[in-house]
Amino acid sequence: MRTERQQDIRPLDGFTVGVTAARRADELVALLRRRGAEVLHAPALRIVPLSDDDQLLAATRDLIEHAPDVVVATTAIGFRGWIEAADGWGLGEDLLATLATAEVLARGPKVRGAVRAAGLTEDWSPASESMAEVLQRLLDEGVQNRRVALQLHGEPLPGFIEALREAGAEVVDVPVYRWMPPEDLAPLDRFIDAVLAQSLDAVTFTSAPAAASLLRRAEDRGALGELLDAFQKHVLPACVGPVTALPLQAHAVATRQPERFRLGPLVQLLCHELPARTRPLPVAGRQLEIRGHAVVVDGSLRPVPPAGMAMLRLLARRPGWVVPRAELLRALPGAGRDEHAVETAMARLRSSLGAPMLIHTVVKRGYRLALDPTLDGQKYGE
Repeated sequence: MRTERQQDIRPLDGFTVGVTAARRADELVALLRRRGAEVLHAPALRIVPLSDDDQLLAATRDLIEHAPDVVVATTAIGFRGWIEAADGWGLGEDLLATLATAEVLARGPKVRGAVRAAGLTEDWSPASESMAEVLQRLLDEGVQNRRVALQLHGEPLPGFIEALREAGAEVVDVPVYRWMPPEDLAPLDRFIDAVLAQSLDAVTFTSAPAAASLLRRAEDRGALGELLDAFQKHVLPACVGPVTALPLQAHAVATRQPERFRLGPLVQLLCHELPARTRPLPVAGRQLEIRGHAVVVDGSLRPVPPAGMAMLRLLARRPGWVVPRAELLRALPGAGRDEHAVETAMARLRSSLGAPMLIHTVVKRGYRLALDPTLDGQKYGE
């Protein structure tokens, strides 16, 4: 039966999650911290303010002069921002009058709300909130010689646009906001270093441009191979949806995505995936669960210093087997050649665990986890 202390352990306690988002980053960080995660945030991109975006202004004027037959609204924040920017340019009333003459398709309920708040009425919205369903509806209706205005949401939709153009449509891109590299690259470089050092348990991506920007910066530093290796072996890349995952998948990096492409489900995915990556070990009559920067001992969360975590992970690779001091020394971050560093770090590790007998000293050989002897050895890789 679980104790009250065990129930206090939140799903992301002991894990560190990286956030690359620029837009809605505060919301995502808050959701992660509420579930116990430590968060490292470094925007991989910056957003060009709408009122300063010459491309959006040009697209807006073009649509007012040559009204579209169909308008596809893809995001609530983007649609609202477009209308607000047009108001700032003195074009708001003209834009709304133009859009009112078109068939308006809203990708989901939030977008539908933004369309109605602007005084317009959507003609259709897919239950799935999927752009694929929007595309299929347009193709089924027929778009030959029709002018389609597509409100982009920070990233291009090449497959969507190409399919419409092949079917005979004239597609007008409406880039409601544009992504640019960060003005200060230092935080992004520190973020990449944290991935390479496996200091992060997962990295979240909420846009394809952010994923591409992170990969591009790593490549500029000559560290792309190491970054991809970290994602493939150690650090979980979690993407809000399939479009966001494309830059990583192009490098053969497997990603995890929630069924619903929203921040809440993305956080819930991590709440399931990260604890599932740990395996409870029965050690010296206790349950030991090794997380990213902490250990759960009998339902109690115990923070552990980086040197201690490095040794503990090494000991846990083959629970019950002796790990020589020299091997443990090599695992210590920044350690020299003195095996006394192992003894010092081991003393601190035992103190952090609050149960010194979890790790046995084997005289003249090294250390081992005190795995309960009644266990089936094959289950734990022996």
